[in-house]
Amino acid sequence: MSITAVPIAPVKRGYLVWLWIGIAAAVLAGVGLAWKGTAAVVADTGSNAQFLSFNGGQKGVTTTASGLQYKVLTEGNGGRTPTNEDLVLVNYKGTLRDGTTFDESRQPTPMDPTQVVPGFGEAVKLMPKGAKYRFWIKPELAYGSTPPIDPRTGQPGVPADALLIFDVELVDFVPKAVVQQMQMQQMMQSQGRAGSEPAPSQRP
Repeated sequence: MSITAVPIAPVKRGYLVWLWIGIAAAVLAGVGLAWKGTAAVVADTGSNAQFLSFNGGQKGVTTTASGLQYKVLTEGNGGRTPTNEDLVLVNYKGTLRDGTTFDESRQPTPMDPTQVVPGFGEAVKLMPKGAKYRFWIKPELAYGSTPPIDPRTGQPGVPADALLIFDVELVDFVPKAVVQQMQMQQMMQSQGRAGSEPAPSQRP
């Protein structure tokens, strides 16, 4: 029994070129996806530096000179931002890299940018009123290797050398001098009321 070989029709050179270009593009795309997947895994399981290096390249993430990273979730009203001379009123939620919540406001909370960890203080001063940002604060700008003790548990509130992630809404901010003046007026009014009350023996 004989088999007749059917020759393959010749392919034009131009078609071969495009075929090889298509194969090369597919291979490069596959390598790119594999690298991206590997980078994401390293970011999730690797060191804080590896995480920040990967995160800093994500869309919308900005890294400041200090190493603080942030992403704008809501633009806010624009215009002026807080300074160290202001008190800020914020809603916030703090989590660790694994998603564990370690702190969360129950209502708008007043804060002094100079009395919080450096990264949080820098963060809120970037925000206009009404804005919502997400911040990634490296340990050197947070609690470092000596996190504070939680008085409720007697244990550190966050692990040593933890990278902190905050979602923050800046509700409002006012100058400290204005707040201090209001406090002084309230104190003087309370003292005035106390001084004008009759002594116990003179009361009806």
